[in-house]
Amino acid sequence: MTRDPIRPLLRTTLRRGGSLALAVLLALSPVLPAAPAQAQSRIKDVADVEGVRDNMLVGYGLVVGLNGTGDSINNSPFTEQSLIGMLERLGVNIRGETVRTRNVAAVMVTATLPPFSAQGTRIDVNVGTLGDAKNLQGGTLLVTPLLGADGEVYAVAQGAVAVSGFSAQGAAASVTRGVPTAGRIAGGAIVEREIAFDLTDLPYVRLSLRNPDFTTAKRISESINASFGSPVAHAADPASVLVDVPPQRKADIVGFIRDMEQLRVTPDQPARVVIDEASGVIVMGENVRISTVAIAQGNLTIRITETPQVSQPGPLSQGGQTAVVPRTDIQVDEQSDRKLAVLRAGVSLQELVQSLNALGVGPRDMISILQSIKAAGALQAEIEVM
Repeated sequence: MTRDPIRPLLRTTLRRGGSLALAVLLALSPVLPAAPAQAQSRIKDVADVEGVRDNMLVGYGLVVGLNGTGDSINNSPFTEQSLIGMLERLGVNIRGETVRTRNVAAVMVTATLPPFSAQGTRIDVNVGTLGDAKNLQGGTLLVTPLLGADGEVYAVAQGAVAVSGFSAQGAAASVTRGVPTAGRIAGGAIVEREIAFDLTDLPYVRLSLRNPDFTTAKRISESINASFGSPVAHAADPASVLVDVPPQRKADIVGFIRDMEQLRVTPDQPARVVIDEASGVIVMGENVRISTVAIAQGNLTIRITETPQVSQPGPLSQGGQTAVVPRTDIQVDEQSDRKLAVLRAGVSLQELVQSLNALGVGPRDMISILQSIKAAGALQAEIEVM
């Protein structure tokens, strides 16, 4: 067993009077665990550099090689027209002929072009059916140009489609798991055109906050100025911070942005309660506070149960008939056990949740309670209903 050299030293110094022991404790204090600091985030996690952005691409193409699960030509005329046009470009003329195939599906192809993507690099693409195809499993996407918002071709996609879902059916039953009519091609598109953007030409760097806030914007500018030792940054508005590039850093703009985005700040957000009424999900921020308010929750429930009973005459009775005798049971639940609860002013989020849970409130009723507290002017937060 390894001996601890610190304990004998402390016992010796304490016996000698304690002054040296105090010095040793002060020397050891930096290695003791510090109190947890306030949660901070990097600037790169709360803001984006303006101009460094993705671009959306879209295209229309055909998937072939399906095992009878493609579009029905009668219900998808665009698939027939696309198939005839493609074959004509390949030297096959079938115009005027009847096409009967279920191995082809018209699809929409989407992709995201990352910033600074060089010509020849590969990007992932997503494929989704446009007609009445049942399954894309085993299909291959033919050459499909991907267009940007300006109508220019920025990438070309082709490859085997990977489908995570599946579908199977018989004469009396069927099963479907996932979405078999949508798939993905990893590295399925090649970038053909680059988007010109030169960082060295920027007179300044604009940071765009993902969640605009006055306090967060000011904290970001103060953190940058403190790090570089000069007032190079200022908050232009709640959504953006302008940073002047120092003359000595213009030759290394990438290193300047790297140093800046690694700085840590404490984001601040207004108190907000987000409610999704469709799913009953409630999300409350840590700054949500309420004034003193009394809450009572309860519903009157009347339950009526009909259990009719059949009455039959005895085995040897004369003229007896079988009769149905109604039996009705009525129960009234006034939920008298639900009591009035008082919430103090300025309670924290945890106390608010605990108080509502103590009332036995479900998510649906909690939505109504929060909206009622807001209507009473006691909820110091913004309610956003999705």
